[in-house]
Amino acid sequence: MDGNTVENVNLFMNFGFPLLLLLLAYFIGSMIERKHFRNIRRREDDNVGFPVVSFDTMPDDWNVSGSTMVSGSIVVSLDYFKRVIAGLRSLVGGRVKTYEPLLDRARREALLRMTESAREQGYDAIFNVRLETSRLANSRGDGKGIAGVEMLAFGTAVKFASRFARAA
Repeated sequence: MDGNTVENVNLFMNFGFPLLLLLLAYFIGSMIERKHFRNIRRREDDNVGFPVVSFDTMPDDWNVSGSTMVSGSIVVSLDYFKRVIAGLRSLVGGRVKTYEPLLDRARREALLRMTESAREQGYDAIFNVRLETSRLANSRGDGKGIAGVEMLAFGTAVKFASRFARAA
């Protein structure tokens, strides 16, 4: 190989290849995110009409025969490309838009898992729903940054005394 070819290969390996990997990560991450959002929308449609409310006390007109605590949780991570973009945004401050879809997906998925758990156990509604978020892992060794979040949804699932029964 001549000197120019070796120089071009070195240039590609030093700059082009890492850029190619970042773009590949971006496209794969975006594809996975879109697929997950489609799955969430389909499952939300399946659960339309199942009461999930944040009231801290049960509505007076609910005639209940049993209850239990239900929960759903998920851990979601940002892809590397979005993490880099968020890191750049942190230099100047302001809204970090790359984290918003992450939190939206996590919140909706945790609520769905909680709802699906209640339905599988034969419960008819959930009240006193709460959400908790925690940083699960650091992306850097210094304790700053974020690699993923855990979202936990929990509430009190209730069975109505008779199907669709609410006190008159």
